[in-house]
Amino acid sequence: MSLSTNVRPAPDKVLVQIADYVERYPVKSALAWETARLALIDTLGCGFEALSYPGCASLLGPLVPGTIVPNGARVPGTPYVLDPERAAFNLGALNRWLDFNDAFYGATVIHPSDTFSGLLAVADWLSRTRAAEGKKPLLVREVLEAAVKTYEIMGGLALENGFTARGLDHTILVKVATAPVVTKMLGGTREEVINALSHAWLDGHALAAFRRKPNTGPRKSWAAGDAASRGVRLALMAVKGEIGCPSALTAKTWGFYDVLFKGRPFRFQRPFGAYVMENVLFKLPYPTAFHGQSAVEAAIELHPLVKDRLDDIKRVEVRCHNSSMVILDKTGPLHNFADRDHCMQYMIAIGMIFGTLTAEHYYDHIAADPRIDELRAKMHLAESRQYEREYHDPAKRTNANSVQVYFKDGSKSPLSEVLYPLGHRRRRQEGVPALMAKFERNVARVFAAKQRDAILKACGDARRLEAMPVNEFMDMLAI
Repeated sequence: MSLSTNVRPAPDKVLVQIADYVERYPVKSALAWETARLALIDTLGCGFEALSYPGCASLLGPLVPGTIVPNGARVPGTPYVLDPERAAFNLGALNRWLDFNDAFYGATVIHPSDTFSGLLAVADWLSRTRAAEGKKPLLVREVLEAAVKTYEIMGGLALENGFTARGLDHTILVKVATAPVVTKMLGGTREEVINALSHAWLDGHALAAFRRKPNTGPRKSWAAGDAASRGVRLALMAVKGEIGCPSALTAKTWGFYDVLFKGRPFRFQRPFGAYVMENVLFKLPYPTAFHGQSAVEAAIELHPLVKDRLDDIKRVEVRCHNSSMVILDKTGPLHNFADRDHCMQYMIAIGMIFGTLTAEHYYDHIAADPRIDELRAKMHLAESRQYEREYHDPAKRTNANSVQVYFKDGSKSPLSEVLYPLGHRRRRQEGVPALMAKFERNVARVFAAKQRDAILKACGDARRLEAMPVNEFMDMLAI
């Protein structure tokens, strides 16, 4: 087509593929339904734990104090009643604050449960609005179905396309997945779903600088909420009639591909289905970047052998895959919580010294322990070709790390190697009890016994939970 023509083209193929998936795909996988329930409760639990951290709590509530929103969305664990866009931000900040929610990886590493913030906020507001009009509210089952689709859109794009490699923060995919699915939830037509999605691609996108040294900071904990809230806004605009940009990706010179992807169109490993939800990776024992989960497990295995011999350690050899090297290999001073939970050496040192790792270990009073930096200085990280190859292998999808300690007297520890961390699908039978225990601990942090027991009973019964109206479910979680 000539660059001078003003004829609007048909929508880009990728926009159509995603819209058709959102509109037409029936979720039939029993594994996907069950995993979606686990993902929902795990995500909420992460938010309950985050409520005790002042930096997170300071971001919550309305932008303008005293704002009243008729039929507004509830923010779990708080008394806040907000418009759906602001509620999505609040939920997103809570769910992601401690970097303890689920993950999925390919060319881009993502946290697909970030999309629950937009889904729950809109579903709650929409349900309350419907109930006030004498109509049926949405059911939690509809939120779970929507989550299967947001997970799949995010992961389908992340598997073969390196957004972070282009300098973009991965939360671009939170916005891109939220916008079309929420538009559908709002009753939008196929055309409106495409319109919202086109604007998500055209939007201003966050740069990854705040997630990388030397600029790592707390923004990485609210960036997903920011992206989800933007997806909600674009969906609301689309159902009000905002037209889209059909060649948002492919427009010569001005489209996403030419401006941000060096002219290369997206690649896809598989058709959209339920693969990502079925294979999502939970963070169960340790609040850390997912690539560090297996490293912490490996370090804790060595704790009994090294805890009384820290001064005798000459060096620590760590093997990992490339993404760990790029994201988590960090020397020099660590300035804040966010700096520490994205430092492989820090996490390994904590595991070896203390035999565990909790969110508290990232705070200043723990970081001041001189043994941590002394041990960090003795570590050497190197990429394993085997780990890198099997990390990308669709049949294996390992997330491996190994740690071995060498002592000054010439002896060494056994190699401590973990190929699949506890939250991996291959360890699901072992992981589900740990996930439920994590959720129970986090619910108990916020709610008194009667409300706690009601929440645990509802969330533990899949049929009951799926059949609950969303507004009733969210009322159960409010303070």
